[in-house]
Amino acid sequence: MLDKLFILSQYLAPQLTISKLAGKLADNEHQPELKNRVIRWFIGRYGVDMSEATESDPSQYASFNAFFTRTLKPGLRPIAGDDSVFVSPVDGAISQLGHISSDRVFQAKGQSFSLTELLGGSSDRAHPFADGEFATIYLAPRDYHRIHMPVAGTLREMVHVPGKLFSVNPVTAQNVPNLFARNERVAAIFDTEFGPMALVLVGAMIVGSVETTWAGIVAPGTKDVSSVRYNDSANPICFEKGEEMGRFRLGSTVVMVVPKDAVKWNPELTAESSVKMGQAFGRRDG
Repeated sequence: MLDKLFILSQYLAPQLTISKLAGKLADNEHQPELKNRVIRWFIGRYGVDMSEATESDPSQYASFNAFFTRTLKPGLRPIAGDDSVFVSPVDGAISQLGHISSDRVFQAKGQSFSLTELLGGSSDRAHPFADGEFATIYLAPRDYHRIHMPVAGTLREMVHVPGKLFSVNPVTAQNVPNLFARNERVAAIFDTEFGPMALVLVGAMIVGSVETTWAGIVAPGTKDVSSVRYNDSANPICFEKGEEMGRFRLGSTVVMVVPKDAVKWNPELTAESSVKMGQAFGRRDG
């Protein structure tokens, strides 16, 4: 019953207004006493391990978002393996992973979503990933919220897709149809040695914004799907494996998509497995 009320409240709530307000409060640097109280409450409520942070003193962060997107101590997340190893881009818990069935991506029991819709509605953009592999990783409030490259790659395209802002926790994933292709999101498509790869940063309720290292804050954005292609061969936007490519200013979910026969996921990883950024997630298939 409580789960049903939780889902109903999200349909009825003014999602965008709530999220914009939360974002403004999270960026506020003018009320340090309030900011410190909120951060201390958050650490206690969600069990944040501040011993991992570069700055362990919560009062030293200028805003809640500065705390939320905190960096980790150097060397704390070693990047696994050689160039054939695909690593986790984030700290979090796997929601689902497996095969894409033509254009359908498994979400939860009885639920799936369209790959084409996830990537902004272009069948040409989605086609290389048909029958490929996917992994969806949920970032809990306590997690490190910077996003890193699973493999080395060159940015080809960034797509901003406006949408709803449902929560993306397991309860919502099981009950809201088409969730990850319904929420606002930013899809970054890279060329890699594994073939094309899409990292989709999915927004959620009270997510202040989604940010990338090359374009800054991308979401919230326009009311229509927008795409930027990066074709400057003289100045390509390239990333090393493990390099930061974005962050959530308040948390959410990453969906990774690769082509058929590109990657074989680590068989030890299943739905609900916890992962750390840099951990071996898969290996080149073949």
